Amino acid sequence: MKCPQCGQWNRASLPRCQRCGAPLTQENDSLPEWKTALRDDGAGKSYIHVDEEGEAVQTPDGRDALAREMAELKQRKAEGTRHQRQLRRESAERGSAPSAMTIRTHSSVDTFWHVEDDPRSTVRVKRHGQKDEEDRPVSPAWQDTRGYDPLWEEQEMYGSWQLPQQSTQFTGRLPSRARGLRHAVRFLSIVAVACLVGLCGFFGYNYFKDRQDAAREARKASVTASIKDDLAAHTVLIPGEDGQQIYIRELRASYVVTGGFATVDVPDYIWYDDMTDYVGESMEVTLTPYVKTSGGQQKPMDLITYEISIPISPITLNSPDSVRTDVSTAMYSIQLTVRPGSTVTVNGENVTDTVNAETGSLIYNATVQPKGDNDFVFKVRSQYCRENTLTVTLYREPQEIPLDLSADTYSSTSKKAIEIRATTVPGATVEVLSPYTDLNITDVDTTGAFSFMAVFDHIGYNTVTITASMPGKKTSVVDYTIYYLPNPDDYTPKAWPLYDEAVYAELLANNAVRTEKTQVYVVKGVIADIISEKPQMAVIYTGSDGKSLPVLLENYTKTTWKLGEYYSIYGDANGTYSSMPKLSARYTY
Repeated sequence: MKCPQCGQWNRASLPRCQRCGAPLTQENDSLPEWKTALRDDGAGKSYIHVDEEGEAVQTPDGRDALAREMAELKQRKAEGTRHQRQLRRESAERGSAPSAMTIRTHSSVDTFWHVEDDPRSTVRVKRHGQKDEEDRPVSPAWQDTRGYDPLWEEQEMYGSWQLPQQSTQFTGRLPSRARGLRHAVRFLSIVAVACLVGLCGFFGYNYFKDRQDAAREARKASVTASIKDDLAAHTVLIPGEDGQQIYIRELRASYVVTGGFATVDVPDYIWYDDMTDYVGESMEVTLTPYVKTSGGQQKPMDLITYEISIPISPITLNSPDSVRTDVSTAMYSIQLTVRPGSTVTVNGENVTDTVNAETGSLIYNATVQPKGDNDFVFKVRSQYCRENTLTVTLYREPQEIPLDLSADTYSSTSKKAIEIRATTVPGATVEVLSPYTDLNITDVDTTGAFSFMAVFDHIGYNTVTITASMPGKKTSVVDYTIYYLPNPDDYTPKAWPLYDEAVYAELLANNAVRTEKTQVYVVKGVIADIISEKPQMAVIYTGSDGKSLPVLLENYTKTTWKLGEYYSIYGDANGTYSSMPKLSARYTY
């Protein structure tokens, strides 16, 4: 309501202006016309139900009656509010109640709210629980001892008032603790029940799931690794009823169920033996079983899938000792051992026909160019195995002056001297740096060909070295190793008995001299220990008691020694090893 004197807007319940104190003219408190116009006096809604025979039954909609009751309640509430305002104005004129505050009661046992039309003036006041205090009339004795401030602007959010003829101060507080405790207990109970139901459901689900899984596992086929015909295989047990026939499509065979299972032995190689492309270390395979019904039909069963390992084709490099070797000749023999019956290719060339059918040994004479690295790729595919690849690199230093030995030069011999033939650039100067005789350089200036007799001064590996040089060019060098071993008839008669204590002591005392002369000895006894396999090195105690006079033997014979076997071995002195005399064994009996 606007003050007619100063123009200040005031609440409608105030009898005087808050700014200037001028009396305010009260307007009609009746409700606006638009509120009373909002009435629904029309007929309520109804439902028409038609049954199967066409009979129509009309029933009223209960929601219309509820809406009318709510509208009447709203109207009564508005009339009550208007009547209270009228009573407050009359009381204010008589001076029997605070003229600036409207008090509304609340049904709470502990608190009630004084609510004005403006929410900023709302103040919470604590009231006593005694009946006589609740029934006391509101009088001017109610005083706001701290002034009047909006609720959200107060620090403590409580008003302080005095009852008539009392100085007791009332302070508002939070809702009842008992009620909060009841809410907390109710909430915790709901949570506990929910958790209990969840746990029961979880354990129940796992129980039934485990039973289903167990039943499913009982119906599944089992696969275990096995051996069939000395080859890797897998045994498959397919559950069924005794007498049933189970057909395996991949095997093109039927199997009868006996003792609750049909037993199927599947060799691993059937899955990859016909493959010509790359085969990995393992592969996943699948069997497709069918059970034959009494009507003669085939009913598909669950697929059986498992993994197999594919063995690699064996291959052993015997010579050279490593996959990369420096050479100085145009021809070099690479020696391999593969499984008999294997397919072997070298740089794409099939050399299977050169593999020994009994031992699987392969000797490949490689042509080595003076260009640096010469790679030789051996691919081996053995039966029931995947392909294996071995690359041997022979390095031959590039030459400015070509110098090569004849392709038919021996790599081993039993003779004390052999002829070596070689060629170089016509006009080059040729020199032999190893022991030799009968050098023939007659045709060097015209054809570049020359020859000589290589002499071997010790048993075992001997290196033949020749050079070719020309002014203004780098000298070419060729080193060629030849293994010299006399025949047994020439070698064994020269042997000294190393099982004799005097001979054993003399060898230890003069080992350097005996090694230089490659003195031959004979050792008899049992292989007591094998130190290495490649090259094979073993210890024999040559004493009569079998526990003394130990000798270390390095095997250059064609026999592979076995631990605990008795042998007569011939070899030549080759230094010492851990205070034992060492021999290079040449013949084994």
